[in-house]
Amino acid sequence: MERISKIRNIGISAHIDSGKTTLSERILYYCGRIHRMQEVHNGNGEGGATMDFMDLERERGITIKSAATQVAWRGRCINLIDTPGHVDFTVEVERSLRVLDGAIMILCAVGGVQSQSFTVDQQMKRYRVPRIAFINKMDRVGADPERVHRELREKLGLNVVPIQLNMGVAESFQGVIDLITMEAVAFAGDDGEEVVRASIPHEYAAAAEKARQEMLEALSMYDDEMMVRLLEEQPVTEEMIRRTIREATINRDIVPLMMGSAFKNKGVQPLLDAVCDYLPSPLDRSSFARDHNNAGTETPLAADPDAPLVAMVYKITDEPFGQLSYVRVYQGRLVKGGQYRNARTNRTLRIGRIVRMHANNRQDITDAGPGDIVALLAVECANGDTLCGEGINYSLESIYVARPVISLSVTPASNADQERMAKALSRFMKEDPTFRVSTDPQTSETIIAGMGELHLDIYIERMRREYRANVTVGAPSVSYREAPTAEAEFDYRHKKQTGGAGQFAHVVGRLIPLPPGYETPYEFEDNITSGRIPGEYIPAVNRGFQAAMKKGPLAGYEVVGCKLCLDDGSYHPVDSSEMAFRIAARDAFAEVFRKAKPCLMEPIMKVEVEMPREYQGAIVGDLNSRRGIIHETEARGTFAVVRAQVPLASMFGYATVVRGLSKGMATFSMEMSHYARVPTKLAEEIVTQRREKQAARK
Repeated sequence: MERISKIRNIGISAHIDSGKTTLSERILYYCGRIHRMQEVHNGNGEGGATMDFMDLERERGITIKSAATQVAWRGRCINLIDTPGHVDFTVEVERSLRVLDGAIMILCAVGGVQSQSFTVDQQMKRYRVPRIAFINKMDRVGADPERVHRELREKLGLNVVPIQLNMGVAESFQGVIDLITMEAVAFAGDDGEEVVRASIPHEYAAAAEKARQEMLEALSMYDDEMMVRLLEEQPVTEEMIRRTIREATINRDIVPLMMGSAFKNKGVQPLLDAVCDYLPSPLDRSSFARDHNNAGTETPLAADPDAPLVAMVYKITDEPFGQLSYVRVYQGRLVKGGQYRNARTNRTLRIGRIVRMHANNRQDITDAGPGDIVALLAVECANGDTLCGEGINYSLESIYVARPVISLSVTPASNADQERMAKALSRFMKEDPTFRVSTDPQTSETIIAGMGELHLDIYIERMRREYRANVTVGAPSVSYREAPTAEAEFDYRHKKQTGGAGQFAHVVGRLIPLPPGYETPYEFEDNITSGRIPGEYIPAVNRGFQAAMKKGPLAGYEVVGCKLCLDDGSYHPVDSSEMAFRIAARDAFAEVFRKAKPCLMEPIMKVEVEMPREYQGAIVGDLNSRRGIIHETEARGTFAVVRAQVPLASMFGYATVVRGLSKGMATFSMEMSHYARVPTKLAEEIVTQRREKQAARK
């Protein structure tokens, strides 16, 4: 248990270009894992940060895949996962946070809370992950830690407690003041490896005293003894402060706030100290599984190496030598050569090799215990699978997977390319749950769908490089949805007699529109009483409705926002069957959906553009011309930030346009917000074009 208490499983998450990979590189260096620091943007695709090991990552200066490694600091074992910032690769963040015990949330000292910061915050809240907030890039012109602190409270609703105070900003940033020990902390040496603690400079003494008092008052809300000491004006010990911060952080009551500049090698070592002191070990986190031997009841897991194994496969990658499966062990021990059951398939798996990952390098180990994050070689399993030891049948909650919003067609140049493309797509689908592949039934074209233009662009580039598949790419298309706007009733009778056994099914009910933003796109309600329809046929009705929703009658897009109530019906003792009721439900849906005043829905994107102020007018005008709604504009020194909601259909190729409008000086980020109704006139045009295209194919 002592070994488990010294494990820290942490991830680094943030908005694009906040410095996640740069910080990871410094952590690896100071922990002795690497002997020379590399930079993310080296311009030639060579060298590059350790955690960005793919060629595409090094060329583009972005993180595409989450990478895992293990480092040691102050006798603690830290399993570190560096995650992508682009929303197109958000599934990498989702599955990493699902298996981590704590996280570092990085914010840019200039940018503050940006669009992707909201997504990262939601993900951390979804998986109840305690975190430390780190304000990075304190050396940049325009750095304003006070504003970032305020935005964390106001925009994300976090109870942020600063435990450091900055000494200077931008070019004058010297280091930080530790409000717990009341010392000035500076960083010396060629690479900031020497941490120099000294008394607080006179000019910061009053501000430090005030900040410490505010910190103690905030912490006293979670410790009665500290509150009594403050009221009686007695000194508060360092040990009491650290204990309170740790307990309140693990309970997610507070978020400790720290700051520094990873690029200038300032503030990283105190952050590592805070990871060890305040973030939880596997013993401090409660995990639960569903016990399928006991009607699926929720069962707590114990970080006990002697208990039966419970481990989760949270990520897989296909490699030349076979599949590499990343696993987090929650309970028990995973042993090389051992046999364990896959709860999903009910098959027994034999573990041949267990490796500990360091980015793309691996080290063979013989076993792994609670809290360990390792990888298995050549084990047949899928994302989200639970591996169980003898005598138990548990499954762990899987990750949240967002639905694709953009699609395009890919056509191979030859039969050989077709084979290579099929192999590539099969691998990508297996690895990435947000990447979907389908075939257009009318044109037989292969359609790939994903989270954004960059997402699909990366996979097409990988297809060409890794599989040498020569493919032609069609124009991107929006994943529209069809939805009802009014309640409608159905009374449909399916009757077919062609000699021999016939088919009969009768369904009566209602279609009710679900409110916008409802958590599920479809609901089924069974109101049948007195055996009007036998119970064995009800699931077939449900399946018939779901099958009909895959292709709406309006323009052939997927249908969402429907609640189907089955209220009545009838059956024939001889001619009724599951198939008959499935067909009846499918045809009833097609009929009732047309009566429910259907409309077309389109994905709306949250767009954030940062630009020099002189280009603000042109960029706002362009966003308005794209049917965008400007929600907020903010001044940051000589720069301005515009936040808007714009339909995805209007945003194709925006990167080129915004660079042209700003002479290459503007940057933007975009992520899915919600689905909204398409204006009537535009919807009519889209439906007409879609029908003309379908007619031309026939």
